[in-house]
Amino acid sequence: MAETEKARSQAQEQLPELSKLSLEPSLGASNVPETNGVAKIETKSASAALQSYQSAATGGKPSKPSKQQAIGNSKTQLAKDAVEDESSEISASDDGSWIAWFCSLRGNEFFCEVDEDYIQDDFNLTGLHLLVPYYDYALDMVLDVEMPMEEKLTEAQQEIVESAAEMLYGLIHARYILTNRGMHAMYEKYRSASFGRCPHVFCQGQPVLPVGLSDLPRNYTVNVFCSRCHGLFFPKSTRQANIDGAYFGTTFPHLYLMTHPDMVPVKPTQEYTPRVYGFKINSASLYYRNNEEGSAQRRTETRDRTGSARRKNRANAR
Repeated sequence: MAETEKARSQAQEQLPELSKLSLEPSLGASNVPETNGVAKIETKSASAALQSYQSAATGGKPSKPSKQQAIGNSKTQLAKDAVEDESSEISASDDGSWIAWFCSLRGNEFFCEVDEDYIQDDFNLTGLHLLVPYYDYALDMVLDVEMPMEEKLTEAQQEIVESAAEMLYGLIHARYILTNRGMHAMYEKYRSASFGRCPHVFCQGQPVLPVGLSDLPRNYTVNVFCSRCHGLFFPKSTRQANIDGAYFGTTFPHLYLMTHPDMVPVKPTQEYTPRVYGFKINSASLYYRNNEEGSAQRRTETRDRTGSARRKNRANAR
């Protein structure tokens, strides 16, 4: 405490000299060329005195901003970040069309961008108005057609139209990928393994193609088909696994491989053989018998389910 009071008193004695230096006008180098060094020394000593006084007043600790100032600065920074994020989102949404925005959403990597010329052709949309609610509004949303002021929808109706636009685009997408342009767009994704790779060990990372188990929406989610082992698997991503399988249809991967036979890979030659302590399991054991009976039962159930689905589709067509 005594040393602090002594430093404070010394700083107070030097303050008058500091006030004189601060009040006197600064001298240029042309007026006092010979005393320039002396002025610098006096200024340094005055600044040192001021620093020693501030240090003595604060107990030798550097001054810190108050809590309110720190909170204010953090709030200002957060506001700036929020404004920058919002402006970037607005600019990103304004730059592209609805189709580009939809395909860029996380989880929609399986979709390719359908040409607007294809969508504007009414022949390509035959029958879709029977499956999609608010068909006209959904089509206008997909094609970025502005709605007249007198036809503004409520929030609930707007949500239905947005969901209908996604369904309409998905069903159009299932038809588009069967054309030459659509297959070329899907080929780029297939070559880069955007649809994933086969989890089968002996397929050695073979790229897969998306496929649906039904051509009607809201029946099954999308699966992936391996052209090497002809296996059907769930997509690796849970977001992609929730996509409706009708948005890709039951035809695409098989028609794609028939159109490009040079891309059909060779079936794996290796097969996994179960062993117990190094010995093969007897084919007459329950291990195989239950497995074969279960697979036969599943084939029968699948055959019955497929037959009923075909009859249902024929009834709807009539």
